[in-house]
Amino acid sequence: MLYLCSVNPIVQHIYLQLNDLYPEDEARSLAWWIAEETTGLTRTQLISGCKVTKNIPNLQTIIERLRNFEPIQYIFGHMEWSGLDLLVTPATLIPRPETAELVEKVSVFSIQHSKTPLRALDIGTGSGCIAISLKKKHPNWQITAVDVSSDALEVARSNAERNKVDIDFQQVDILTENADSIGHFDLVVSNPPYVRESEKSSIRPNVLEYEPHSALFVPDSDPLLFYRRIASLRLGRFLFFEINEHLADEIEHLLQSLGYSDIQTYSDSYGKTRIVSAVL
Repeated sequence: MLYLCSVNPIVQHIYLQLNDLYPEDEARSLAWWIAEETTGLTRTQLISGCKVTKNIPNLQTIIERLRNFEPIQYIFGHMEWSGLDLLVTPATLIPRPETAELVEKVSVFSIQHSKTPLRALDIGTGSGCIAISLKKKHPNWQITAVDVSSDALEVARSNAERNKVDIDFQQVDILTENADSIGHFDLVVSNPPYVRESEKSSIRPNVLEYEPHSALFVPDSDPLLFYRRIASLRLGRFLFFEINEHLADEIEHLLQSLGYSDIQTYSDSYGKTRIVSAVL
């Protein structure tokens, strides 16, 4: 903590108001984020001693909202994720680092297995982060993204425009009978709800109290609900899922029972099994 004293006092001020509620590294990260966002100065400028010359009348309000565990991404309404500037609202999940790793696995796998542009489908697009990131990496792909929530789709469309990519967004409830009318694709990717209701006690309050439960939770009685439905629809040859680390074996067995082959699981940067791929 001592090094904070040598940088702009605003960073130290924010940090000291958050470090009793957040882990030290997170409180420090939040302090820098708020300072940069509210002053318009870069971290380098703040470290070098640039003076904050404008008033920040909403600073204490921001801090109080964080002390109530409201996600900083919702407070500011946008975030940097995997090189993209994305709008985020309480209608969408906040994009996670492991989802960026999912996109990277999809990209590497597709390059190895296909020499031609792909038609890809993103199911449960939320903020649109997966579809937009894939389109940025592969501009010649045709990408469709679907979600049951009209509010989420509004955010996703804004993010596509914000990041200058063309994606076909559709409102679809993947659990309904007409979901198979979406079409057929080369590749299907999804980060569906996968946190079991019984796991709520382990969820941090900033997630549990603010992020949309419909995009997070599945019943304990059927935790593979979305995986089974999506895999059963057979909408594409290549299939990629982000998964609950505790359900990897069950998902592998499910995909095998549905006729998928070359099933592979991948660990994220924390060593947790969070991604599975399969081929029809």
